[in-house]
Amino acid sequence: HVQLVESGGGSVQAGGSLTLSCAYTEYLYLTDCMGWVRQAPGKEREGVASIDGFGRTNYADSVKGRFTISQDNAKNTLYLQMNSLEPEDTAMYYCAADCPPPQAGVRSPLYGYWGQGTQVTVS
Repeated sequence: HVQLVESGGGSVQAGGSLTLSCAYTEYLYLTDCMGWVRQAPGKEREGVASIDGFGRTNYADSVKGRFTISQDNAKNTLYLQMNSLEPEDTAMYYCAADCPPPQAGVRSPLYGYWGQGTQVTVS
């Protein structure tokens, strides 16, 4: 059973930075591929970044060059470093495990396991 607990959200001014963390319990192959998904008010969930068991990363075009996903396997922690934040980045951010198939694309929200979410507000 995979458990995911996010932290690090908050309020920041446009142009600022935040780092999200996700502590997870490793379980079989389900945490080999993980990602971050966000949901803005009135919008559907969308994937923003993913990382696989080989450390390969993928980013949505909207965050490419500004966000960095990383993983510390020794600490079972997933990170999302967010720089140059924009008001459009305001959303609930979810840590997720058990990635959707590659053909679904990085923006797919079809992960198997989710955390409770952490709010990011950019003004």
